Amino acid sequence: MREIVMIATAATLGNLLVGWDSSTIAGGMRYIKQEFNLETDPTLEGLIVSMSFLTGTFVTIFSGTVSDMFGRRPMLITSSIMFFLSGLVMLWAPNVPVVLFSRLLNGIAIALAISLTPLYISEIAPPDIRGLLNTLPMFSSSLGMFLAYILVFSISLMDSPSWRGMLGIVSIHSVAYFFLAVFYLPESPPWLVSKGRISEAKRVLRRIRGVEDVSGELALLAEGMNPGGEATTIEEYIITPASELLSNKEAGKDCIKLYGPNQGELSMIAQQVTRQSSTISGGMLTISRQGSTTSHVSYSIKDNIVNLFSSMHENSPPEGGGSRGSMLISKVSSNDPSPFGTNDNLHTPLLLHEGSAMEKDKGSGSRDKLTMGSNSNLRSNTELIQGAGGDIPKNTNIGGGWQLVYKSIEATEGVKKEAGLQRVYLHADSSAVSRQGSFTSISGYDLHAEHVGESFPAAALVSRSILSTKNKKIKPEVIPKRASWEGLLDPGVKRALVVGIGLQVLQQASGINGFIFYAPQILDQAGVGALLSNLGISSASSSLLVNVVTTFCMLPCIAISMRLMDISGRRSIMLYTIPILILSLMILVLKDLFHLSSILNAAITAICVVTYESIFCMGFGVIPNIISAEIFPTSVRGICISICLLTYWICTLIITSLFPFLLQLLGLTGVFGLFVVGCIVSWIFVYLKVPETKGMPLEVIIEFFAFGSKPAETID
Repeated sequence: MREIVMIATAATLGNLLVGWDSSTIAGGMRYIKQEFNLETDPTLEGLIVSMSFLTGTFVTIFSGTVSDMFGRRPMLITSSIMFFLSGLVMLWAPNVPVVLFSRLLNGIAIALAISLTPLYISEIAPPDIRGLLNTLPMFSSSLGMFLAYILVFSISLMDSPSWRGMLGIVSIHSVAYFFLAVFYLPESPPWLVSKGRISEAKRVLRRIRGVEDVSGELALLAEGMNPGGEATTIEEYIITPASELLSNKEAGKDCIKLYGPNQGELSMIAQQVTRQSSTISGGMLTISRQGSTTSHVSYSIKDNIVNLFSSMHENSPPEGGGSRGSMLISKVSSNDPSPFGTNDNLHTPLLLHEGSAMEKDKGSGSRDKLTMGSNSNLRSNTELIQGAGGDIPKNTNIGGGWQLVYKSIEATEGVKKEAGLQRVYLHADSSAVSRQGSFTSISGYDLHAEHVGESFPAAALVSRSILSTKNKKIKPEVIPKRASWEGLLDPGVKRALVVGIGLQVLQQASGINGFIFYAPQILDQAGVGALLSNLGISSASSSLLVNVVTTFCMLPCIAISMRLMDISGRRSIMLYTIPILILSLMILVLKDLFHLSSILNAAITAICVVTYESIFCMGFGVIPNIISAEIFPTSVRGICISICLLTYWICTLIITSLFPFLLQLLGLTGVFGLFVVGCIVSWIFVYLKVPETKGMPLEVIIEFFAFGSKPAETID
């Protein structure tokens, strides 16, 4: 765990430089205008500020595709080099064209850091702390802003402030970034698997996970190359303590053996409840079971993707009362003498002990069989698939309470059916997690006396594996290969793009860049200089001092967000923080209706600006990039993030370019009113369209998107 935190922290050094640049250019423009007499040329002034955005927009078009081709790590190294060169050029800059060239180099560095750091961290982080680690870029960026504003404020107190020093010092920090990227950061394991470099991916996984057996996660990464496989279904299981009677007489087919910490000790059994078909239409999910009443998830205006993900996280009671549980799975009483139902097939002795498996399987016919655990094997009728090395995983834990196991599908008599393997992503009901205390590893489940007799439900997402009964090894040749543009046509990818692009557009519609880049001017107009005049500092230094306070307040807010990101979740944080943004903006709008003293007006404006920027960084500032790095398949993740961030850069250009014009046309009150509308639309979009992705492996997330994006038809 310590190693992965250190790697993620080192990767975010580029984001610290991004924050540093945004603060130094905001504070240094005042002095650049004075030296080059730009007060009468606002177009050139705007070009200097926006040059990095123009460059970033262009670079973002290609950054994802290039990173998919050459890797994430080389792009981070390139970013560090561009930061270094831009700082050197700025230290020399004798005229405006050279300043613009420096900003161009800076834009390349910023675009690569913003695009690839969340992607890189998402691909190396375990599901349980992925949200926390992916909040580090925002914390690092805000820290860079805070430190840079302290520097800019200190320089502004000098008799002859040096803007070249403000903007050129970034070269010093970029040297550390370069050496860390070259000598410490490993390449992303998912990218290595996508290129067929399985042995390298295994070495990196062993380093960052700190364990020797990474077969489960290695298999997961390979399976992630082919999301939304044939006939994806959601299946329901009941997990029950194993007993001699149960394991030999009552267990049915499609069951999973869950082994305890001692090798060969069967502790739990996951038994499929019924055969089922799932229908998705609009906002309603229907699960039909053979021999039972059809159950419905109540209609909701929310997207079915949101409902599917919520079913794995929320403990909401079903309609009509009853026990709490997942919307996808039915609760079964621990006192039910027959938790598996009444199907006669469930009493067939299919789950056998290790020593007698082969003998008792003879003549039993063709059946689906499944076993899992820390020392598990996959049994078919006539062979034992050993889980070691590059074979089907021995360690089935893939993080976040999920397990990856395999089911053999064999030809049945009289029916033509190709033999093969199905991958099964198994997860316990969320209420069972709280009851049992932990479900992070089924295979390590410790059967204590107090658990005897307890049963709890689990859901499984089942689809066709990239492996087969003939080729059970994870080798380069089993990794699906297809062009990136083909992956963009998948329904699940299209649905994910709607979420990613929508978040980026609405993040900018909320007005954050207007605050960041024009905060000194906003505070000047509000009279903050008068508020701090008693301190004996200039109006320019006063506005910079407020920005020091603002960026300092961001840090504890982001720290709180880091703590909550994997507990409350991304969606919940946005739904609770966006209303605070709306309130802050509304106060800025309504205060002009009252006749306030200049000091009170300045104080209210400063408090609202500080609150807005701090809360924004806590939620809407960081989460769109986190979610965009989580919801796309590995094969197209880079290009899809490029598309999302291209939207971000275009919107940033529009906001920063139009803000001075809007400020002149509508005044502060009118501009803040527009931002209120943007925040309201953002909250509605998050509520209706954005799913909760906390604690889920990336490959499971994309599998859910593929499943939930299927047309309104029955999925058998």
